[in-house]
Amino acid sequence: MEMLTQELETKKRLLQECSRLLSNQIKAAKDAMDEAQESANDHQGAMEDKFESFRENCQIQRDMYARQLDELMTTQSILRRINATKLNHDVSLGAVVHTNLQNYFIGVSVGELKLEGESYFAISGMSPLFKAMAGKTAGESFTFRDKSYKVLQIF
Repeated sequence: MEMLTQELETKKRLLQECSRLLSNQIKAAKDAMDEAQESANDHQGAMEDKFESFRENCQIQRDMYARQLDELMTTQSILRRINATKLNHDVSLGAVVHTNLQNYFIGVSVGELKLEGESYFAISGMSPLFKAMAGKTAGESFTFRDKSYKVLQIF
């Protein structure tokens, strides 16, 4: 039972780290969006052509950050669906996967996470790598980009 608790603790901490990184990205996108909007507003009074195109550029930037923000919010809702108190027995959303080459956390794509000297790559359920390993169980192998992976443990 002790091992089980440790595994779920690891999963919980990976989930928290993903959430923290995502929140930072959301804040950065919001700040950038507000800044672009303020820049556009600052030049509202000036009706010269040059300021018009500046304002348009600010609006384009603002829209770009708004789209980014939208994607991040969608990603966050996926993360919220992961249950860190449940063990996964196959490679699916929320699983922590140990392979002979690398460790993975299946949730959202936020890159590498370090936990007690171990490295985990947070990947999304949309990624080609996930598609290659989806449904696998401990002891099974899969191939991705000419590399052969063996699943050692899933929780």
